[in-house]
Amino acid sequence: MSIDFFLFGLFSSFALISSLMVVNLKNAVHSVLFLILVFCNVASLLLLFGAEFLSFMLLIVYVGAIAVLFLFVVMMLNVKSIQLKLNFFSLVSLGCLIFFILFIQVLGIIQEFNFFSLQQSYLTWTSWLLGNCALTNIEVVGGVLYTKYSFLFLLSGLILLVAMIGAIVLTMHQRTDVKKQKIELQLTRNFQGATKFMYLRK
Repeated sequence: MSIDFFLFGLFSSFALISSLMVVNLKNAVHSVLFLILVFCNVASLLLLFGAEFLSFMLLIVYVGAIAVLFLFVVMMLNVKSIQLKLNFFSLVSLGCLIFFILFIQVLGIIQEFNFFSLQQSYLTWTSWLLGNCALTNIEVVGGVLYTKYSFLFLLSGLILLVAMIGAIVLTMHQRTDVKKQKIELQLTRNFQGATKFMYLRK
């Protein structure tokens, strides 16, 4: 067993267990923490596959921004637990349907790329000049993202902006029982009546 296969099994198993904990836990804060763990494991898998740009972008955007925003919103709204009364058989049927759709998609990808075909690998010489002139991973992703999928990229940024504004609006609730400091009243107050001496007779 190679070290790459061992790391792939380790990260994928941790990602699967963490995703199940996100769905099954009733505490929202714990669910968000396990969601961050899922993102870290998926980023490790992408780094293992050689997509270092996507891996670091997943860590920066999802773990560093979106998951932390979810955590702050959950903690500010004080959402401890969710009491839901759902039918178990309806959840099982919906889960089986989603699993069947994802299984068909994964099976189609496996048949298209033929991952399980054993091909003998040979050592090849690569010219340094040709490798230096080739496009890097960041250039390829940027060329596809900002040309073919530019509209979807801008639309996702707009959706994230609306989500951020909605989270700010949800957390900005005015309370009437909070005592606030009024600087103008404190500055106009007479200092002579601020203190009062009391003499107690024994």
